[in-house]
Amino acid sequence: MTSEPTAMAPEQPTAAPRPVRTWAVEDLPALDFDPLLLELLHEEPVSRIRLPFSAENEAWLVTRYDDVRLVTSDPRFSRTALLDHQVTKMTGHMVASKAALNYADPPYHTQLRKAVTKAFTGQSTKRLRPLAQATADRLLDAMEAAGRPADLMKHLHGPLPMSVVCDLLGIPEEDRAELASWPDLILSSGPGPEGSKAAKAQIHAYITRLLDRRAAEPSDDLAGVLAESLAEGHVDADEAVSLAMAILISGAHAVRNNSANMVYLLLTRPDLVKRLRAEPELLPQAVDELLRWIPHRNGVGLPRIALADVEVGGQLVRAGEAVYASYLAANRDPAVFADPHTVDFDRTGTGHVSFGHGPHHCMGAMLTRMESEVIVSTLLTRYPELRLAGRPEDVPFQSKGLIRGPRELYVTW
Repeated sequence: MTSEPTAMAPEQPTAAPRPVRTWAVEDLPALDFDPLLLELLHEEPVSRIRLPFSAENEAWLVTRYDDVRLVTSDPRFSRTALLDHQVTKMTGHMVASKAALNYADPPYHTQLRKAVTKAFTGQSTKRLRPLAQATADRLLDAMEAAGRPADLMKHLHGPLPMSVVCDLLGIPEEDRAELASWPDLILSSGPGPEGSKAAKAQIHAYITRLLDRRAAEPSDDLAGVLAESLAEGHVDADEAVSLAMAILISGAHAVRNNSANMVYLLLTRPDLVKRLRAEPELLPQAVDELLRWIPHRNGVGLPRIALADVEVGGQLVRAGEAVYASYLAANRDPAVFADPHTVDFDRTGTGHVSFGHGPHHCMGAMLTRMESEVIVSTLLTRYPELRLAGRPEDVPFQSKGLIRGPRELYVTW
């Protein structure tokens, strides 16, 4: 006679304390992937960390694709609650305004996004593309006139994204020079809180004046859209200025570095360039794969606060605890992306999370893709012999930046 099998109780998520990793988030060579992120992704995908600032506190870090998507889309994890918590973090200053999208949860977040959505349609991107192409051509004409070798950061990757985001906002040509350096001061852990605070105050004052002008002279650019939303009471003055600042800062800074990282990688991988020259129709797919593969930032962005006890990846995250989600690590999750550390222009299937996920998915994703396509296609078409002016390992990369990228990118042709 055999006994009946005993039903096993379902495994419960553990609340046992995890060892805390101190993550210094130091500068890495070129586009090397952060070794701690890789280690945690494979060995401890839900882990405890301390970051350089407020290091007396701790936070959770999730690295697997499914866990990252859960934390960034589940309403039980809040950005607004960050304003009431001391959390271990990357910088000693607050990068985004408290009135910003970054600290909003739905439905308030949804309301803020609606105030600017009209400026981020496919039609808007289509309108801006010929302007971006004309700017790229003009900038490269000037670069050629200056002679070889030439720094692409100075001649193309810096001014083009700034020009596009200014076109989007409706910032006049004569005002653009004074804006150029401010995004870098804000999105860096190097200059410290005073430099960041001063730059934010200058941008805030400028955007306020711009919106006042648009209130008197309506237009269909983003500043006009925001002035209209402000007049109709959909957003208040602080919210309107904060939205414009966030778009200006991230649009100018992030695209500059992301596009430069793409070009640096391509110029160190002649096999990839050869493929794109032979099959130019692959460009949109190739740009998307480069967005997945390139580790475009240092460390992690803003965390979220658990509003309730939530199981994440088999771990119990308690209400009130902070949780960081690494989009970089999620983009290298072997359970989702076959051979994830390989750049594969034929990759199809599950989409990457380089633009985020959930309510905070980047509104400028289409615009970023468009600018990257214009930059890469124009360089490859215009310069059949384009190459780095020195050794790849000698290209200097920024130090202490939240977004990674070359400081200089000298090329010849």
